Amino acid sequence: MIVKGTYFQNDADRPLVYGDVEITNVKRKRLRGEEEKEGILCEPVMVGFCGTDNELMHMGSEGRLGAKFPEGKNRLINGHEGIVWVPSENRFAIVLIRGGDSYDPTRYTEDETYFEYGCDQADGLFADKQYFHPDMLLPIPDGYVKDGKLALSFAKKMVFPDPFACMLFQLERMEDLGSAHNFRVAMRKHCCGEEEARRIAKEEVFERTVIFGLGTTGMFIGDLILRKHPDAKVLFVARSPKDSLKVDFALRQTKAEYLQNTYETEEALAQAIIEKMGGRATMFIGVSGSGVEHRIAFEHKVLGCNGVYNSFSLGPKICFDTMPFGFENHLILGSINFRQDHMEEAIRLLSKSHYDEIVELIDRDEFAKDPIDAYRNKIYSKNAPMKTAVIWNKNYIDLEA
Repeated sequence: MIVKGTYFQNDADRPLVYGDVEITNVKRKRLRGEEEKEGILCEPVMVGFCGTDNELMHMGSEGRLGAKFPEGKNRLINGHEGIVWVPSENRFAIVLIRGGDSYDPTRYTEDETYFEYGCDQADGLFADKQYFHPDMLLPIPDGYVKDGKLALSFAKKMVFPDPFACMLFQLERMEDLGSAHNFRVAMRKHCCGEEEARRIAKEEVFERTVIFGLGTTGMFIGDLILRKHPDAKVLFVARSPKDSLKVDFALRQTKAEYLQNTYETEEALAQAIIEKMGGRATMFIGVSGSGVEHRIAFEHKVLGCNGVYNSFSLGPKICFDTMPFGFENHLILGSINFRQDHMEEAIRLLSKSHYDEIVELIDRDEFAKDPIDAYRNKIYSKNAPMKTAVIWNKNYIDLEA
């Protein structure tokens, strides 16, 4: 079937193209042990742009996308954040992005396979129609559809379940590892048994939390930490002025604290963070995409003894001096995953949130006219909004709701 859509290809000048593209119905597995199933034809309604899309475009311009293409194809239809209409079932759905011949496709092992719609080996949402595994079309909560149309405010929120689910996974991992990392100290400190010590350590690991960077992922993880651990002290560190719309929204949403990085040296910034937190960090989360993260945490000693470093940035290398690293008993974790239950929880939490306020729309015709220019000069420009999305099919959106 030929549809209109955008797709990535290996081309130095045209790594991202809008036009006619053929879609095919490929049998896929959601999980190991389940049967392969053909996809259901869906119509994408609202699609969000993710930093991964921008990275894939750069990879295409450098000719490095071959491994990402679906089998037998020389291009990848992008888009992995959004909501679709399922005509055969007369309902809207959120697409669960990751599946495969693995017990958990977000944490697959060497003898397992995975795919990601719009990212890796499977075509995504930026097309008029697309096939998706029937068990990977997650339902939306009741109350957001009227006369066959989806409320625009709700649709905007539904470009976030993928990154929000990632942050639910991050929270789970930090709790699990922080508890395991420090419960023996808690046993001695609080003179209690192992079960109680693990509970205490799970709380104490967030006692002084630094989130270095303030994009949507940084905001989400700060929000989730404070929902689950209201006694935690959470500090965002970023370059944006405190009175900017982004920072103002993040602080209203999370009730965290903020430190603007206007310092001339990394040493000065590190000292300011420690003073603002009232001590060295128990948890340091890097989401800025900058190599400054690890230097602030390790070289300039913002991360305290027995502290946990969560690397969520793609690109920067993490370096540390093995002597203080070992003696200060640091723990580093890094993973970018989520399970279906995280996605379902993300949909529920987001539906009751105000995150639609940070989503700005680009007109489909404007985007289609020159998608590369839209990426470079609007969606991922220096002055870009926190989140950009496009209404792909206006027939299913109530613009007044």
